[in-house]
Amino acid sequence: MFNAQLNALQHPLTLIGRWLLALLFLPAGISKLTGFAGTVGYIASAGLPFPTLGALVAIAVEIGAGLALIVGFQTRIAALILALFTLVASFFFHPYWAVPADQQFITQLLFFKNIAVVGGLLTLTAWGAGAWSLDARRKG
Repeated sequence: MFNAQLNALQHPLTLIGRWLLALLFLPAGISKLTGFAGTVGYIASAGLPFPTLGALVAIAVEIGAGLALIVGFQTRIAALILALFTLVASFFFHPYWAVPADQQFITQLLFFKNIAVVGGLLTLTAWGAGAWSLDARRKG
């Protein structure tokens, strides 16, 4: 009986899950766009090459794939791109193993939060957007 109730919630929970994941990326992409110079400076401070290009890629990924998750368009691809982006960014921007001991707790927390988000995105990659999505409408 409990499984039947959970099955009845599958569509709304999948939609809410996509929206909550997008909530992490879309505002971040918009803030990178509106604070472009600061974003470029932050990327440069991490020692990455081509910080302007990196900022443009980050904006495109976070806004584009974030919007794709919201509407459920090409969701598996968008989720996989976001998962890879988040995984790579975690190593460059939350290297808890390389910060002073008094900064490790927060940096490690942010790193593993990102790893958990990658897990959620990989699940979305595996299972797709669900019935309440543009992906499902295109199939039907």
